[in-house]
Amino acid sequence: MTAYRERNLASIRASGQTAAGRPGASGARSVVERAVRERLATLPDEQRLVLAISGGCDSMVLLEAVRRVAPERVSCVATFDHRTGEAARRATAHVVARARALGFAVERGRAPRAMHGENAWRDARWEFLRDVAARAGAAVATAHTRDDHLETVLMRALRGAGARGLSALAAPSPVVRPLLAVTRADVRTYAAQRGVTWIEDPTNADRRHLRNRVRLDLLPTLLRADPALPAALLALADRATAWRAELDALLDAHVRASVRSGALAVARAELAGYDGRSLCIVWPALAARAGIRLDRRGTRRLARFTIKGRNGARVPLSGGFVAQLHRDLLSVERWHPPAVSAHPVALRSGVRIGQFQFSMAPHESLNGDLWAAALPARQPDAPLTVRSWLPGDRMTPSGARAPRRVKGVLRDAGIAAAMRPGWPVVLAGEEIVWVPGVRRSDAATVRPGRPLVRFRCERLD
Repeated sequence: MTAYRERNLASIRASGQTAAGRPGASGARSVVERAVRERLATLPDEQRLVLAISGGCDSMVLLEAVRRVAPERVSCVATFDHRTGEAARRATAHVVARARALGFAVERGRAPRAMHGENAWRDARWEFLRDVAARAGAAVATAHTRDDHLETVLMRALRGAGARGLSALAAPSPVVRPLLAVTRADVRTYAAQRGVTWIEDPTNADRRHLRNRVRLDLLPTLLRADPALPAALLALADRATAWRAELDALLDAHVRASVRSGALAVARAELAGYDGRSLCIVWPALAARAGIRLDRRGTRRLARFTIKGRNGARVPLSGGFVAQLHRDLLSVERWHPPAVSAHPVALRSGVRIGQFQFSMAPHESLNGDLWAAALPARQPDAPLTVRSWLPGDRMTPSGARAPRRVKGVLRDAGIAAAMRPGWPVVLAGEEIVWVPGVRRSDAATVRPGRPLVRFRCERLD
C-alpha cells in the first residue's frame, strides 16, 4: 500500500467526514452500493457488464460494490496497461489478482507502444474496451464519479462547448456509469470501510495534463471564490442533457435517418427546411447515432455541404470521417483511403485504379471537362500508363512554364488531403500528362495533325 494511500486512509478515519452534505463513514457503504443498485436496476435484466477497472481507488470500489450488489451482471473485468511505467504495470497486475480472487473472468490489454498524452491513452484504452465488450455482447461500465462529471463540465465550458458537450458524462451513452451520483470523497470512505486496496497512479498528480490542472488547481480556487459553483455547473449539465433529449425526440419525429455498419445516411430532402445555423445543431445529434463525433469545423462544413453540395461530391470531416452526396442521399462514414497502386498499368478501356475507372471516349469533346483527355496515340517509346500519384511526382500543367508537384496541383484543385491517396495519374512514357479531374498537360490536349486517343475517367462511389 503506497504512502499516499496510507495518508489518505488515516485522514478519512480521523475525520469521519466526506464532502459537505454527504454521509460520513457510517453511511458511505449504503451510498455507494445503493447508487450501484439503482443504476443497474435501470438496465435490461439480460444486460451483462464489462467492468473497466484501472486499479485506482474509484475503479476498485466499483469492482467491490458490483460484486456485492450484482455479481451475476459481470461478464468480465477488463484492465489496460497504458505503458506509462511501473505503477501502471502494478495496477493491472493488482486488478487481475483481485478479479480472479473474486471469481471473475479477466481481459488484460496493453498499449502496443509507449504513448504520450491523455487523448492517446484514452483512445487506446477505449479501443480495447470496445473490442472486449463487442466480443462479450456486454456494455462497458466505468467508475466515473460526480467529481469527474463536474470537472468535465467545467473543462467543456472553458472550451466554449455547446449544449451537447455541456451534458458531459450525463449524456445518453451506451457506457454504464454506476457511480456518477457519488462523490469522490464517498468513494474513498467506502474504500476505507470495505478494506479496498488500490494502486495510486502518479500521473494523476502530473499537472502537464489538463484534467489534473483543473482538479488540483483551478476547481479548488474557483470553489474558494464561489462555493455554489459545483451546483450551478451540475444544473447546467442537467439542462443540457434535457435539451439533448428534446432534440433527439424532435429528430426521431421529423427526420428519417438510417444507421448501418457505423455509417449514417439521410435524404437531403429530410433536411431541406433547415438553415445553416439549424443544421449545425441537427447534424451532431444525427451523427451521434452512428457513433460519429463532429468537431465545430466539421459541423459547419457539413452544414454548408448539405445546402450547397453537388451530387457526387464529398468533403472530409473530423476524426477520419467523410460526408458524400450521391443521388441526393447524404452519408457520413469513416473514410477508408484506397490502396495506392504504385505500379503503372497499361491504360485501356475498363482499367481501374482504386475508385477510378477509365473508358475510351472516341467521339467525346473535351469542352473544358478535366475528367476527359485527348492523349497522344500509343508510341513504343512513350506508352500510356496509369498509376496512383506518389510523393515527389511532378507534372507541367498546360500553359505553365515549369513543372509542379502533383501534391500541390491536387491541393490547388481543392482535393482535401484525406481524398488524395490513390488519386490516379496518367503517363506517356515517364511524363505525367493527365491528373483526372484536376489538370492536363499540353501533351493531353487536342492539336491539329497529331494522332490522339480519347479517354474518360469516372470516380466510382
